[in-house]
Amino acid sequence: MYLEKAYGSTLTTAFHALLMYFSMVIAQSFLARTFGAYTLQLFEIDDTSFLVPTLGVGLLVVAFLINLSANRMIEGVSSVLGFIKIGGIVLFGVVGVTVADSVEVNFSAQGPETSLAGFLGATALGILAFKGFTTITNSGSELKDPHRNVGRAIMISIALCVVIYALVGFAVASNLSLQEVIETRNYSLAAAARPALGEYAVWFTVVLAMLATAGGIIASIFAVSRMLAMLTEMKLVPHSHFGMPGSIQKHTLVYTVVLGLLLTAFFDLTRIAALGIIFYLIMDVAVHWGVLRHLRQEIGARSAVLIGAIFLDLIVLSGFLWIKIFTDLLVVGVACAVMLTILVVEALFLRHNPIVPK
Repeated sequence: MYLEKAYGSTLTTAFHALLMYFSMVIAQSFLARTFGAYTLQLFEIDDTSFLVPTLGVGLLVVAFLINLSANRMIEGVSSVLGFIKIGGIVLFGVVGVTVADSVEVNFSAQGPETSLAGFLGATALGILAFKGFTTITNSGSELKDPHRNVGRAIMISIALCVVIYALVGFAVASNLSLQEVIETRNYSLAAAARPALGEYAVWFTVVLAMLATAGGIIASIFAVSRMLAMLTEMKLVPHSHFGMPGSIQKHTLVYTVVLGLLLTAFFDLTRIAALGIIFYLIMDVAVHWGVLRHLRQEIGARSAVLIGAIFLDLIVLSGFLWIKIFTDLLVVGVACAVMLTILVVEALFLRHNPIVPK
C-alpha cells in the first residue's frame, strides 16, 4: 500500500510489489528446504540431495491444503505452532547456554578469510531472519484496529526475535566451533544440541524446527496469496483463472504454492536465500524512497530515518552483490533476468491495460 500511495498505480508500484511478492515466495521455499534438512537429521542418510527438496515439497502441499480451509483454522494452527516454536526455542537456548562450558563466541577462531564485503554479505543474510514481518503487514486487515495494532505487533515481534536470536546464537556458538557451524549451517541447532544434551535433545530440536518451519510457511502462504490477490484487484498484474473455480485469492494461492514448489525442487538453500535478499533490498529501497519523496509529511516520517535506511540498504546490497559476483555469478544473473522479465511483462501489461484514474 505504501508503494501505491507513493507512486500511484504505475509500473514502479507493480514492479517493486512483485519483487516483494517473489521475495516472500522465495522465503517460503527457504523454510521448506530447511524443514527437509532438519527432518533428515532424525535418520542416518548420507545423500540428502533428493530427500531435502522432496520433504520441502510435501510440506508446501500440506500447507496449501490447510490454507484452502477457513481463515479461523489457519489462524488457530499458526498460533498454536507459534507458541510451541517460541517456547521450544527459548528452552533450547537457555539449556544450551546453561550446559555449555562457557558462554562466549570465539572471534579469534581460525576460519575463512574475512573482509568488509563478507561482513556486509553476512548482514544481508541476517536480514532474512527479520523478513517475516512482511507477513504481519500483509495480514493487517485480519487484525482488530490495524492502524494501531500492526505497528505494535511488529515492534513486539522484533523485540522477541532479537532476544531469542541472541540466546540461540550464544547457545550454538558455545557448543560448536566456527568450522562446525559452517559445516552444519543448514541444521546448526540440531548439531549444537548433540554435544550439549545428547541424541534426545537432537530429536527435540529437529521436531521443534519442523514445527517452526511448518507454522511459518502456513502463515506466509496465506499472507502472500492475499498480497497477490490485492495486486490483481488493483489491476496491476495480469491474471487468469485457468478454469479454476473460486475467488481470486484461491487462484493466487495456487500460483503462490506452485511457484514455491518449483523453487524448492530446483534451488538449494544458499541460492534461494540470495535471490530473496536481492529482491527484498531493492524493494525496500523503493518503499523508503517513495515515503521520503511523497508521503513524509502526510504520515509524519522522519527524513533522517528514511535516508539512513536507504543508505544502509544500499551498503548491504552492494556488499552482498560484490560477494556473489565472485562466488556465484549465476545467482546474480538469475536475479537480473527475473527482474528484467518482470519489468518487461508489467510494462506491456500496463500499456495494453491502462488504469483509468478514479
